[in-house]
Amino acid sequence: MISIINNATPIILRKILRKITSIEPSKIVLFYKFTPLADPEAIRLWQRALCERFNLNGRIIISKDGINGTVGGLMTNIKKYIRATKEFAPFKEIDFKWSEALGDEFPRLVIRVRDEIITFGKPDEIIVNQDGVVGGGVHLKPSEVNELVARRGDEVIFFDGRSAHESRIGKFKNAVITDTVTTPDFINELESGKYDHLKSKPVVTYCTGGIRCEVLSVLMKNRGFKEVYQIDGGIVRYGEEFGDDALWEGSLYVFDKRLKIDFSDHAKVLGCCDYCSGSTNQFYDCANLECRCLFLVCATCAAKTSEITCLSCRAKNI
Repeated sequence: MISIINNATPIILRKILRKITSIEPSKIVLFYKFTPLADPEAIRLWQRALCERFNLNGRIIISKDGINGTVGGLMTNIKKYIRATKEFAPFKEIDFKWSEALGDEFPRLVIRVRDEIITFGKPDEIIVNQDGVVGGGVHLKPSEVNELVARRGDEVIFFDGRSAHESRIGKFKNAVITDTVTTPDFINELESGKYDHLKSKPVVTYCTGGIRCEVLSVLMKNRGFKEVYQIDGGIVRYGEEFGDDALWEGSLYVFDKRLKIDFSDHAKVLGCCDYCSGSTNQFYDCANLECRCLFLVCATCAAKTSEITCLSCRAKNI
């Protein structure tokens, strides 16, 4: 890199330029690990101490079956956090998925102990040992997903393991999108009979980072699906490897202030503005704090609106 600072630069300006050019980038890491934990509360206290020491914000859920988290902060601090977390033997093999950040994506740090690290509402169906979830779908690397489709063509079914609104801006081509608002809704969907015709087909489940499919694939197999797969690292790992030049199309919804990320500069815009039906991939939280639902609004409509509220609140003049 060519330096823009030299001896002819005034001293005060030199100090300012050095400060600007030395700003450390912020990053976000997404991670999970299914492994038996004897004392989830002790893990919670330890994780909180680590995050506070390294000035990280985000969300971490811990249960007797493992850990599920997303945290953000300065890159150096995240590296220190990862090293410290991996010193705990059950967490040594955690796959941390990195993404770009501005540093303000998470307003606070929240770490909780719950019955499930991803809530489907069926903890009794999930068995976890030191190798992970027992009886889940076959793990496929991103390249193996493409190979499966190349071999078996349209016979392969992509099954979205996310809530329906997430798929509005991005999905695998020709994927099955369920009528779900929250993760526990998948149980009624699977038991509704809507997807019984898929039970003998090769079904590839997918979600953001892979954790939901660890559980969803078990639930599907328990309900008669014969050939179930899941993508190692989820959409994130697939998008990192193939971008928008293979089977994924659109943007990826994320659970922080960014609301979406793209894997290339030519990501397809799949979403439609809830105000005018124009093309957009930009989510907004309803400005009504009692609502806070997510919806899509294009840049043109957003510029015309002083307070961006969902259609329901707009109809009530809230």
